[in-house]
Amino acid sequence: MSLNPTTKHALIKQASSLCAAITLAFGIQGEVLAKTQHKYLEVESQQIFYREAGNTSAPTIVLLHGFPTSSHMYRNLIPELAKNYHVIAPDYPGFGNSSMPSLKEFEYSFENLARITDQFLQKKGLEKYTLYVMDYGAPIGFRIASAHPERVSGLVIQNGNAYDEGLREFWQPIKAYWKDKTPENAQVLRDNLLTIEATEWQYTNGARNKALISPDNWIVDQAKLDRPGNKDIQLELFHSYSTNVPLYPQWQAYFREHQPPTLLVWGKGDYIFPEEGAHPYKRDLKNLEFHILDTGHFALEEDGDFIANKIKDFMQKNIN
Repeated sequence: MSLNPTTKHALIKQASSLCAAITLAFGIQGEVLAKTQHKYLEVESQQIFYREAGNTSAPTIVLLHGFPTSSHMYRNLIPELAKNYHVIAPDYPGFGNSSMPSLKEFEYSFENLARITDQFLQKKGLEKYTLYVMDYGAPIGFRIASAHPERVSGLVIQNGNAYDEGLREFWQPIKAYWKDKTPENAQVLRDNLLTIEATEWQYTNGARNKALISPDNWIVDQAKLDRPGNKDIQLELFHSYSTNVPLYPQWQAYFREHQPPTLLVWGKGDYIFPEEGAHPYKRDLKNLEFHILDTGHFALEEDGDFIANKIKDFMQKNIN
C-alpha cells in the first residue's frame, strides 16, 4: 500500500517526535541516576554515611577514602562514573559524616574499620564490585579483598600502599609512635600531622598547580579533625597502622593468586606514599595498567578527568 506524500510526511514527523521523546526520557533518567544521593545505613549501632549514584543494575565501583578526608574526596568523580556504573562511597566511623563514637565506645583499628566497611557492603547487598583504594582505603580494601576475593572484580589503586618500599621518611615519627606510644611521641604527631597547615600540605605538596586545588578541601577536612575527641581517634589509628605492615605479604599473595585486573594511578609528588611504593605492584600483578602522574597525594584534585576516563576504559575492558 502506497501512502500519499502528506500522510507519509505526517507519519515521519510523528515517528521523529516519538524518538525525540524517548531519547529525552532516557537522557533525563540518566541524569537523575548520575546525581549523587547522600544516605545513612546503620551498621553495629553506627550510622554510616555514604554517597551513592548510578544504576544499581550496572557494575558497582566502591570508593574507599583516605586520611584525613572522607567520601567528600570523591565528590567530582562519583557523578562522572555514575553515567555508566553504580558508584558507592562510605565514610568510616570517625570520618566525614559517619558516627564518631569515643575511644571508650569503639575500637579504632584498621581491622575494625575494615570489618565495619565489609558489613556495610554486605548490608547493601553488594556481591560483586571493583574497589578504588586510596591511602587508608588500601589497608581497609585489601583486608576485604583478601578475605572475599570472589567479590572483587578489579582494583583501582591510587596512592595506596602494600609494600615496605612505600614507607619512607614521612613515616619515621609514626614508626617511633608504633614502638613507644608515649604522650611525647603523640604530641609530635599532633603538632605535625593534625593541624590546618598539615592538612593543606597534604593537598598541595607535589601538585603541579596549587591554584587548581580548592581550599574547601582542607577546610572541610580540618573541621572534622577539630571536633572534640577526633584527634585522639586519629592518633589511635596512626598507632594501628602498624598492624597493616605484617599483612603486606598476605595481600601480595592475594595479588599473585587471584590476579584481579588492576588500574594503578599514582601521584609521583606524594611524600606520604612516594612513587617507590607503586612499582612493586608490577611484581605481583600480571593484568596491571600502570600510570605515574605529575601530581601529589590527592591526585583526583588535579587529574580527576584523566583518572575518570582511565577508570571507564579499564571497566569497559575488564569488567563489563
